[in-house]
Amino acid sequence: MSQTARERPADVGGPTVLVVDDDEAIRTVVRWQLDYAGYRVLEAEDGAAALRRIRDDHPALVVLDLSLPRLGGLDVLREVRGGGTGRTDLPIIVLSGRSGETDRIVGLDLGADDYLIKPFSPGELAARVRSVLRRVSPELTGEAHVVGPLHVDVASRRVTVDGVEVELTPKEFDLIAFLAVHPRQVFTRAQLLEKVWHSSSEWLGEATVTEHVHRLRLKLEADPSHPRLLRTVRGIGYQLMDES
Repeated sequence: MSQTARERPADVGGPTVLVVDDDEAIRTVVRWQLDYAGYRVLEAEDGAAALRRIRDDHPALVVLDLSLPRLGGLDVLREVRGGGTGRTDLPIIVLSGRSGETDRIVGLDLGADDYLIKPFSPGELAARVRSVLRRVSPELTGEAHVVGPLHVDVASRRVTVDGVEVELTPKEFDLIAFLAVHPRQVFTRAQLLEKVWHSSSEWLGEATVTEHVHRLRLKLEADPSHPRLLRTVRGIGYQLMDES
């Protein structure tokens, strides 16, 4: 890979996107598309190089292939979300040449913001980058939101129930934080996919929302079979309210 391909001038484009893939041809096509879309592009050919780039160059978003030498994409995602790079909320779009559901679920559970299967349209990837970079709702300010025994601190990304801190995955937090901003309002699964995942059922099934609600209930509710916070509105979707 040429030095020119790796190092883009600081004044080129808008937000910096790090493209991580061991296939130079894919990196080149993605770089051309993102350059055209107005982004500054950095590249890494393996997982270890990706982690160095994240620490040193502070990209606004990472496009991450799963099948990488030296350190796999899921390991990179796990390291980022675990705080190993100091960028736990860094937006990440995962790429995979495998269409199996297992990789997709694992990637999402680890906190991937979007997921594309190879081969993909470079134009679609650029659209996903734009969407993910807008993923944080302007409504989610640094305020704290209280719903009954639930306390959601957006600034520190901490959640407590009855004063006891609850450990959540990044996407579990995003979901409960969004609902905490809109207490008692009912949202369909499709609306939550759009508002929280910034996606649609075209690539993420609505079962993704159901599964995350189920996991939140296990963590937040004293009796998950009789939830007092995360209520199912039959035939519609979910709402957050104090049922205590």
